[in-house]
Amino acid sequence: MNAIDGYIDQFTGDKRKKLEEIRALIRENAPEASEKISWNMPTFFLNGNLVHFAMNKAHLGFYPTPSGVENFEKELKDYRHSRGAIQFPLDKPLPKDLIAAIVQFRVAENTKKK
Repeated sequence: MNAIDGYIDQFTGDKRKKLEEIRALIRENAPEASEKISWNMPTFFLNGNLVHFAMNKAHLGFYPTPSGVENFEKELKDYRHSRGAIQFPLDKPLPKDLIAAIVQFRVAENTKKK
């Protein structure tokens, strides 16, 4: 059991399912990334912080750094977002293709840091 398992274990029901779903999507699209807790959030790390996520009262927060938001501004028009954060409402399905694309973008970006 790692720290992200412990974080997810705090939640039940739909919140837990969303956390497991986003974690699986990130793992699938960033298989070389390691997992840790940073800023009190589950974090994937690959040559630096890749993406973070965290459960909130009414949304799942996804934090792909400012570049991960800026490069998908058009695709994010239906979601509340700010410089480095995206809010996915809990009452809607996760946009799997969009999350995968953002994670792949961040992997490519961080791979250049080597």
